[in-house]
Amino acid sequence: MSEHRDVIIIGSGPAGLTAALYTARANLAPLLFEGFEAGGQLMLTTEVENYPGFADGILGPDLMAILKKQSERFGTEFISDDVSAVDFSSEPFKVTSGGTSYTARSAILSTGASAQWLGIESEKKFMGRGVSSCATCDGAFFKDRPLAVVGGGDSAMEEALFLTRFANKVTVIHRRDELRASKIMQDRALAHPKIDFRWNSVVTEVLGDTKVTGLKIDDVLTGATSKLEVGGLFVAIGHTPNTSLFEGVLELDPAGYVLTGADVDGAPAASAFATRTSIDGVFAAGDMVDHVYRQAVTAAGMGCMAAIDAERWLEQKGH
Repeated sequence: MSEHRDVIIIGSGPAGLTAALYTARANLAPLLFEGFEAGGQLMLTTEVENYPGFADGILGPDLMAILKKQSERFGTEFISDDVSAVDFSSEPFKVTSGGTSYTARSAILSTGASAQWLGIESEKKFMGRGVSSCATCDGAFFKDRPLAVVGGGDSAMEEALFLTRFANKVTVIHRRDELRASKIMQDRALAHPKIDFRWNSVVTEVLGDTKVTGLKIDDVLTGATSKLEVGGLFVAIGHTPNTSLFEGVLELDPAGYVLTGADVDGAPAASAFATRTSIDGVFAAGDMVDHVYRQAVTAAGMGCMAAIDAERWLEQKGH
């Protein structure tokens, strides 16, 4: 395996695999670092019904296997290890993994983001089977059931409001006695007839056998324990972008997401490359950039953009 490439891709979710597909078809012979958690968040998802092209839905891991096979068909090479270090200070760029250094003329980053979870054992048991971090992805599976949302910020209110389209009742569980969400989102949620609130409360256990049937809830003020019957739990306490590898290397926003395109300091108002980072020749795509949509299809779209940007950048440089 050649250790020098036209492009190296870090991350193997929909963004990374789509970038690999496009760069491989452009004869750029990409080398993709999957990481130990190959496939990203879709590996924790059972049924995916909103990815175009699958009329009957598809299992998350099966979708990722198809995307990987498709990119392999055109010559993408894979390394399963995590990347331990990057050096983008000069060209060629250097990426270190498993004690070996690899160099490339360009890089596409797609390391994704991780949902923050409650950290209880029963949550893991039902993850992807009644416990979710994405109402847009999974809400339609819970028609006419009571549901719960944990969180107090804008994301939690957005999840709760979206779920009212399917659920017969949505209970927002929040550890404080007031919301952190913006005033307009609070007003919408508080006024909605399908949304109830459990204040000063935390979920201590997800109940059920093969599917979620309820929650055990503790009152943080009194210590009293109660049960709430629900058919599903949506955890909306935030996401953490997987960008620690790039701290001090690339420009990040205050929440840790990689800045791209016109958001990069000093970039023109309409950047020629929408996925460019603060380092020329390094591009980023997917949930490590996107804290708004966070969908597989938008990540794949950004992966396509990053690949085309990288290809055109290499052409401009005479490579």
